[in-house]
Amino acid sequence: MDIQMQYTPESELSDRIAKFQNKLSNRDIDGALIVQKADLYYFSGTAQNAHLYIPAQGKPLLMVKKSLRRAVEESALKNIIALNSLKELKEHIVSANNPDKIGFEMDVLPAKMFLLYQKLLAPSAIVDISETVRQVRMIKSEHEINLIKKSADLNFTMFSEVSNFIKEGMPEVELAGMLEAVYRRNGHQGAVRVRGFNSELYYGHCMSGWNLSYPSFFDGPVGGTGTNPSYPQGAGLKKIGKNEPIMVDYAGILNGYIVDQARMFSIGALSDKFIDAYEVALNIKAKIVSQAVPGTSGQDLYDTAHNMASEAGLEDYLMGYENGVSFIGHGVGIELDELPVIARNFDMSLESGMVFALEPKFIFPETGAIGIEDTFVVTENGLEQITYFDESLHLL
Repeated sequence: MDIQMQYTPESELSDRIAKFQNKLSNRDIDGALIVQKADLYYFSGTAQNAHLYIPAQGKPLLMVKKSLRRAVEESALKNIIALNSLKELKEHIVSANNPDKIGFEMDVLPAKMFLLYQKLLAPSAIVDISETVRQVRMIKSEHEINLIKKSADLNFTMFSEVSNFIKEGMPEVELAGMLEAVYRRNGHQGAVRVRGFNSELYYGHCMSGWNLSYPSFFDGPVGGTGTNPSYPQGAGLKKIGKNEPIMVDYAGILNGYIVDQARMFSIGALSDKFIDAYEVALNIKAKIVSQAVPGTSGQDLYDTAHNMASEAGLEDYLMGYENGVSFIGHGVGIELDELPVIARNFDMSLESGMVFALEPKFIFPETGAIGIEDTFVVTENGLEQITYFDESLHLL
C-alpha cells in the first residue's frame, strides 16, 4: 500500500470546532479545555503534549508543552503558543474570554489532574463536557469517512494473508505477530485508542479453540488468556489445532481512524454447532442491515439480534456465556469505543454519519466462538458496509 502522512485540513477543524462551540453556547459554558489525546487530535490535528482552549465564541488557542515544533507542523490552527508551565494556563484562558464555567473531559480526566486544574483555574467553575465532545465526534464528516475507508483497505490487505500464515501447531502469538507485521509494513499506527478506563487494546484478538471462550476483563464478547496475567486478553501461547474455530478480530488503523472487523478460519472442518451458529450470525447481520436507517433505535436493533438468537436456541451464547456483554455494535473512529452503542437498554437513534462496527458472535464454553464483524456508516438510505473481505468460513 502507498503510505502517506495525512494532516487534518483547516476547514475540517473549523467545522468541528464550530459545532462544538454551538453546543457549549447552548449549555451556557464559556469554554472548554481539551487535554485527552484523542479529543485533542480531533479538534486540533495534533496529539502533542498540549492543552486546547476552545471558547464558546472566538478562536481556539493551542498551548503546547512538547513538541511545539511538531504541533505547528501538524495542526492547521492559527493560534499556537508555547506553554512552559501549567501555571500559565489561567492567564491565557482569562485573556481569551475570562470564563465563569470551563468544560473538561471528566470521563477521562484523572482525579489528581482535576484537582490541580480546579486549583489553578479558580474561581472559574469546572463542568463536565465529555458527553458533548463524544456527541460531536459521533457524526463523521466526509473527510473522516474517506480515512476510515482507507483503513478498510488496510484490513483487506491483512486478511488476505491470514490463510497463507496459519499452520497447525503454531502458537496463536506467532500468527498474531505475522499479521501485525503486515499491518505495520502498511502503515498501521500500532496502538488502538480506547476511551474506557483500563480498557487498553493491542491490535485486537487473534485466538483459536477454547481460548476464544476463556474469560477476561475486556468489555467484549471474547477474552483470551494473553501471554501473562499482566495483559490477560487476546492471543496466548495455545497452539492452533485442527477442526477448531480461529477468529481474527482486528482493528485496522491508518492516519488515526479505525475499522473493526472479524473473520473466521479453520484447519479442516468445523462441527455443525459452529457452522449453524455462524449462519445465524450472518442472518443477524443481514437483518440488522435491512432495518437500520436514520431514526431507528439502536436498542431495537439489539432486540432483533437477541430475538433471532433466541429463536435459534442460541440466546445463552450471544456475545458471551460468562459475563457476556449487552451490546451487538459499537461506534468507531479515532477510538474503538465511540458512540453510538447498539445495545440493550441504550436508546440512541441512528443518525446519518454515524460509523459503527456490528459484531454478532456466539461464544461456547470450553470449545470456542464464532461470528462476524464489519464496520458500517449510516447514510440517508441505510447502512453502507465499509469493511470488505469474503465473509464465508475459511476452511484450510
